[in-house]
Amino acid sequence: MASLIIYYSQARGNTRRIAEMIRQATNYDIAEIETAFPYKGTYEEIVDQGKAEVSEGYMPELRPLGKILSGYDTVIIGTPTWWYTMAPAVRAFLTENDFSGKTVVPFHTHGGWPGHTLDDMKALCKGASFKNEMSVQFDFEGGSTLITPEDKLRDWIKKL
Repeated sequence: MASLIIYYSQARGNTRRIAEMIRQATNYDIAEIETAFPYKGTYEEIVDQGKAEVSEGYMPELRPLGKILSGYDTVIIGTPTWWYTMAPAVRAFLTENDFSGKTVVPFHTHGGWPGHTLDDMKALCKGASFKNEMSVQFDFEGGSTLITPEDKLRDWIKKL
């Protein structure tokens, strides 16, 4: 069974950090979701733009992933939490791809307000089965201080 880690990360790189931890421990393939037109501006400006995009249901155009999903049985998908749900780029990715028959392991990073991110991700992965979902907390100011205990992360990664 082949496994692929897919993630979207913005601003502080917290989701990338967790995806890289998984890759280092498992040696699974990895790919980053990238928007065709990257966000620009200060952290606060990107947060404001993200809030507007989430409220509008906006889905940005994405760059090609560089991996073919049909070659993988298990897909580990990570997103930062933007206004209580997944980032718009992840929404676009999940909407544009077929997860039928795959096992999906959703994870998200957040600053203390996880919202309904994991449920929203699972709702878009039609036909998939799910296991080992994970919520990873960083500090509430959008920083890179990990709040979730590292031993909890290591135990979760071992289950993958």
